[in-house]
Amino acid sequence: MGLDSDALALIAKVRKAHGENSITLASNIAAGSYITSGSLALDVALGGGWPVNKWTEIIGQESHGKTTIVLKTIAANQALDPAFTTLWIAAEHYNKERAEELGVDNDRVIVIPTQAMEFAYQTILEFAASRTVDCIVLDSYPALVASEEAEKDMAEAVMAVGARLTGKFFRKVGEAMIRSMDGNDRAITCFFINQWRDAIGQYSPRGTPKTSPGGKAKNYSFWCRVEITRDEFIDEARPGKGKVRVGQVIKLKTVKNKSAPPQRIASVDFYFGDAPVLGFSVGDYDLAKEFLVYAVLYDVIRRGGAIYTYGDRKWKGKDELLASIREEVDLQEELRAKILIEAAKPDSERMRELESA
Repeated sequence: MGLDSDALALIAKVRKAHGENSITLASNIAAGSYITSGSLALDVALGGGWPVNKWTEIIGQESHGKTTIVLKTIAANQALDPAFTTLWIAAEHYNKERAEELGVDNDRVIVIPTQAMEFAYQTILEFAASRTVDCIVLDSYPALVASEEAEKDMAEAVMAVGARLTGKFFRKVGEAMIRSMDGNDRAITCFFINQWRDAIGQYSPRGTPKTSPGGKAKNYSFWCRVEITRDEFIDEARPGKGKVRVGQVIKLKTVKNKSAPPQRIASVDFYFGDAPVLGFSVGDYDLAKEFLVYAVLYDVIRRGGAIYTYGDRKWKGKDELLASIREEVDLQEELRAKILIEAAKPDSERMRELESA
C-alpha cells in the first residue's frame, strides 16, 4: 500500500526545505556495507566486516593486538583499493616500520601526532565532513589530554573533562559522517582505540569489573565494540635450536554489534616474527586455517572422514587442503565469497537447505 497524498506532500515540503537527501522511504536506503578486516574469521563475527559510516571501539589490555588489527585492516583495504586513504590521529607513537611490516602503504596514511584532545577531535570532524579519506583511526583515547587538564598543575584535580568533551564530540560527529542514503557517496570507517580500566567500587559476577575510559555517553555512538585479547602465544620448533616465539592467537569478541548478533568470537593466528619452518613471515595471518575452519563449518567444503570435497575437487587430509588454499588465490576468493553468503543466512534456512540437498 502506497503513501497517501498528505504524506507525499509533507515529504516534498521537507525536501524543498532541507535538501533531497533529508528524507526518503526506508525501502530506498542502500543496504549496509562493510570493509574487510583482512581476516575471514573476524569478518564473519562482525556480520560481513567493519561497518562503514560508523564508529567502532577497539578495546583491550596493552600489547594484545589492538593497533595490529587496525593496521592489518588498513593494509587489506589498501590492497583492494589503490585510492584507500587513512587519517591516523597518533596520540601514541605511529610506528612507521611496523606498519610497513604489516603491509601498510604509508604514503596513503595521513598522521597527526598530537595528544591535544580538542585539536584531535576538531581535526576528525573536519576530515569526516570533507570526504577526502576512507578511514579515521584514533590511537588511542587514553593518551589524549584535554586543555583544561593540561593547563593545571599536577596537584590540581580535574574531573571528567575528557568524558564531557568526548560526549560532545560524538554528538557533533554524527552530522559530519552523514552520507547519501542511496550509497553513492564516499564512505568512511572510523576506529576508536581504547583500553580497559578497573571499575573501582563496581560489581561484576565474573572477575574484576571493567570500564573503558571516556565516559558512558560514547558507548551509545559506537555501532560496534570489539574486545581484543591475546589467547596464547605461537611457538615454532626449530631443529637443533629449540622453540622460538613467533606469534600469538588473537581472540576478538563483539561486545556490541548493531549489524549482527553480539558476543560472537573470532580467533586469528597472527605472526609477529618470521616463522620459516611453519611457512609464515612477519605480519602474516594464517588465513588458510580460517578458510578451512569456516568452509567446513558452513558446509562450503564437505568433510567425510579424511576426505574434503569442494565441487568436483577432493583432498585427502587437512594438510593437502591447506596447501591448495595457500597456493590458489582464486580458490581463496571463491571460498571467501561463499562462506560470507552462508554465514549471513539464518540457521533455520541453512538447515532446510542441508536437509533438502
